[in-house]
Amino acid sequence: MQTDKDTKNTGKIRRVSGPLVEAEGLRAPQMYEVVKVGNEGLLGEIIALSKDFVSVQVYEDTAGISPGEPVHGTGETMSVELGPGLLESIYDGVERPLKLIEEKSGSFFIARGIEAEGISRAKKWLFKPKKKVGDNVVSGDVLGEVQETTLINHKIMVPPELSGVLKVIVPVKECTVEEVVAVLTDSYGQDHEIKMLSRWPIRKPRPKQEKIFPDTPLVTGIRVIDSFFPIAKGGVAAIPGPFGSGKTVAQQSIAKYCDAEVIVYVGCGERGNEMTEVLSEFPHLEDPNTGEPLLKRTILIANTSNMPVAAREASVYTAITIAEYYRDMGYSVALMADSTSRWAEAMREISGRMEEMPGEEGYPAYLSSRTAEFYERAGLVKCLGEGDRIGALTVIGAVSPPGGDLSEPVSQATLRVVKCFWGLDAGLAYKKHFPSINWLNSYSLYTVNIENSWRTNVAQDYPEVRAKAMNLLQDEAKLLEIVRLVGMESLSNEERLILEISKSIREDFLFQNAFDKEDAYTSPKKQYGILKSILSVFDAGKKAVSVEDFDFKNFLETKAVKELPSLKTFPADDLDKFGQFCERAEAEIAALK
Repeated sequence: MQTDKDTKNTGKIRRVSGPLVEAEGLRAPQMYEVVKVGNEGLLGEIIALSKDFVSVQVYEDTAGISPGEPVHGTGETMSVELGPGLLESIYDGVERPLKLIEEKSGSFFIARGIEAEGISRAKKWLFKPKKKVGDNVVSGDVLGEVQETTLINHKIMVPPELSGVLKVIVPVKECTVEEVVAVLTDSYGQDHEIKMLSRWPIRKPRPKQEKIFPDTPLVTGIRVIDSFFPIAKGGVAAIPGPFGSGKTVAQQSIAKYCDAEVIVYVGCGERGNEMTEVLSEFPHLEDPNTGEPLLKRTILIANTSNMPVAAREASVYTAITIAEYYRDMGYSVALMADSTSRWAEAMREISGRMEEMPGEEGYPAYLSSRTAEFYERAGLVKCLGEGDRIGALTVIGAVSPPGGDLSEPVSQATLRVVKCFWGLDAGLAYKKHFPSINWLNSYSLYTVNIENSWRTNVAQDYPEVRAKAMNLLQDEAKLLEIVRLVGMESLSNEERLILEISKSIREDFLFQNAFDKEDAYTSPKKQYGILKSILSVFDAGKKAVSVEDFDFKNFLETKAVKELPSLKTFPADDLDKFGQFCERAEAEIAALK
């Protein structure tokens, strides 16, 4: 973020407490105003106003600064730069490009006080107008387009709260983001210059016409999610789980394979080695939907655990503001926040240094409201402007409860507002069952929303097949308790059949290797085919075992049962092959005596 020091509005530091600095003498300070702190001009933001001083959270290391050093007010709120050039970029928590910071620092360690523009001012983009002089335009109307990457056509829109008649619009021309591409005359006769570069406050949601009922699934390619606990485009989901349960791998897999058009991935307070893996891997990944490099539709924001804690709190707002910007163009955007627990911990630290009254476990009393405000910015919306442009912002937040305790405040605050819960299980992770989403305590409230989409685009009976598989897994949990108490011998053949088919659902359907190119992604039609085939064996077996004195070993020895693990190797979307398997299985099992 680039701001200029206002030398006329200068105060001085009166107290320093870690990332919190108290300053006095600033003229007419405002909440969330950006200030430059100390002789090195460290970036900070006013977060509290008192009668005699202001509290500033500093987004850089405050070691060495002392009372008496100057504090410069800028008169601007903390904002992000929006325009062509965001995609393929890697930023820190306050939208400074990491590559540019490294060049200015002269080393791999980030120096203090560095200012770096989020979007290049030198690069030229080919602007193609979509309107002409004399057209009446309103907020959100598309004035022109820029081919930002081979995958994304960047739309230059009329800024919010601005409308009128186009006085000037440039023809097809290569422009920098700071060149004027249009001039608009409002109803008062005042002219407004419009550039490709704009700014928006990170804590203020971008406006939209209205929210729409989400009824289309976000296809992730992960079987346990898409079939059992789906999320709708424009929905919100939480992935809570203890250390080592696979939160980061699950989010990375969703980012790689989901059918969202734009991905914003924010590593908020995560370990440096995990973010290094993301930063080094994503530029070389191929988008399975287009065959292009995945980074061409991705924006990465890295604020690792060794970076200043205050910037961690800002990073999620930076990410969601950028995501809203692409949503307003009519794109489906998916935001991965890993993890919101670190964001809450940053809030707790700042709150403690401000000496606020602590809430549960030391978190600030406003934890729940801040969490709700963040997730509320997701949604399927009708965008500003003429026409029927629809945009979707899906938010998937990881939660890292200490020891996997879901009763702690961050998990509870999150569960109050999300409609999709993918609970990771340490026991499953220990058994190397990934993704370790526990099918007994996870849930999705979007299932009803997307039922018609399933019936139309996959199969008419997909919802019933899914429900039947879920019931079998729940029956299995009850039977396993009986087995633990009195042994397998006490079970009837029908109960043993339930255990065998449930085992196949767990091992041949729910288990998925994120690092296997063939197994990492499964299309919805193939998911239906696998599940339908497993259940066809169950239905045929149910008839067979009802015969008196039936030998269950004969069922286990059938070719159909032995072939169940190979179902996931069948060609994608070839439902005929799954249908042939079902016919063979039914005939073979029916022949048993």
